[in-house]
Amino acid sequence: MKKIILFCILSCLTSTAITAQEYKVITSVESIVPSGLGRSRIIDANADRDYQEFSSTQTEEDNTRNKSKRSDIRVKDFEETKLLNFYNVAGIRFQNIAANDALISSKLSDMAKNGWELVFVTSGVEADAGNTDGQGIFITRYIFKR
Repeated sequence: MKKIILFCILSCLTSTAITAQEYKVITSVESIVPSGLGRSRIIDANADRDYQEFSSTQTEEDNTRNKSKRSDIRVKDFEETKLLNFYNVAGIRFQNIAANDALISSKLSDMAKNGWELVFVTSGVEADAGNTDGQGIFITRYIFKR
């Protein structure tokens, strides 16, 4: 009887572990603004949001726009880690890139220690690159699961 109960408990725990997955996104934003004027950070939200609370379905019969309030969606509880900008007054600063790599590696290692598995990384750059371009960011999203 004890073996049957133990088997049932282990089966329940195993099936729960397989189906219950949690995802977390960490974002790094690195400034590519000339002269080092931008801001660079790692952002880690400490608050949860349920996307369903801010979603609506559009149909031919009902095409009412989504009336979610931005203030309800906004997260004010987050961890912000300062990074260095890619550029300073003299141009690209490779020491800053190395420092950012060390900080990002530290964050990723900490996430792994806390049971998070890095499953996907995506990056993008925003800059118009015109003659008067004075803005730009390099953004990377790290997607974890556990």
